[in-house]
Amino acid sequence: MEISAAGRLEVRVTAADVGKRVSVRSLIEHGSPGERFTDTVGVLTSWDNGVLRITRKNGESVRITESALVAGKVIPPAPARRRGPAASYEELARVAARAWRPVESERLGDWELRAAAGYTRRANSVLPLGDPGMPLDEALAAVRRWYADRGLPAYLQTATGAAGTQEQLCAELEQRGWTREVTAELWIGGLAPIADLAEGSGVALSREADEAWLGRYRRRGVSEVALKVLGSGPSVWFATVPGDPAPAAIGRCVVDGRWAGFAAVEVDPAQRRRGLATAVMAALARRALAEGASAAWLQVEEDNAEARALYDRMGFATHHTYHHYRAPGSPAPAGDGSP
Repeated sequence: MEISAAGRLEVRVTAADVGKRVSVRSLIEHGSPGERFTDTVGVLTSWDNGVLRITRKNGESVRITESALVAGKVIPPAPARRRGPAASYEELARVAARAWRPVESERLGDWELRAAAGYTRRANSVLPLGDPGMPLDEALAAVRRWYADRGLPAYLQTATGAAGTQEQLCAELEQRGWTREVTAELWIGGLAPIADLAEGSGVALSREADEAWLGRYRRRGVSEVALKVLGSGPSVWFATVPGDPAPAAIGRCVVDGRWAGFAAVEVDPAQRRRGLATAVMAALARRALAEGASAAWLQVEEDNAEARALYDRMGFATHHTYHHYRAPGSPAPAGDGSP
């Protein structure tokens, strides 16, 4: 907190600092005995009518009354990641988008509207990288019309927690009644260490998701649209560890320049803790290295503790958090509305 030369706490944050990263201390209105203050770090996304809103790196919006402020200051951007390759949010967002392409897309300024008959939110949401070319309310109305014409709920995919992410847009969506439905994280790491973790013997690689691979894939009843999304990307590989009747383990990797993106790493529940997920990722990593990649990324849901522990051991670290916001009044997701 900011302390003056006289030793007093001071509030050195004003409404002019909206959009900057801040650290504030405020009084707790209904805290337990002995709890008087709480600290909040994040992006100051609004300061209106005596109320501040700060968006934390996980996307949570915190409301603080001006009268409760005890101290505060503007702080530097979040420090560089302690491990993993250097990467900007925009670079990773574009790489991830190319690895999971929709069936249909349309530009709205710098925004990309994406649709794939409801198969996953990633392929059926707006990727808002930059300016939509019109006022926000007009852009959101256009988004809602575009998805309504296709019988789909309107979603925006946003991100928080790294340099260049979209805390301000998240706050503006919430103010307009958009609901945050899904939150996950994008993790990055070095590719070569993954390739060295296991020999990967017994892992078969293919350019297509065959019937055996689909037999293990957790999203049952995969449609033609889903197959198009799964097969999309600059250089796509599918890994299979044979089993009976379905494979013991599977995985998917998309190689795109220096990046290799991992997804759909799934293991037969009866054969977990045998290193099969590691073997699948190691085999895919070696294939990606051979194509010139050097860095790895993947997406993991917040509540998937087992996967998070595995990826942490592999050397991955969180780069940013991403969210899917659903428009008020949008229809329920059709088909597979998973992240």
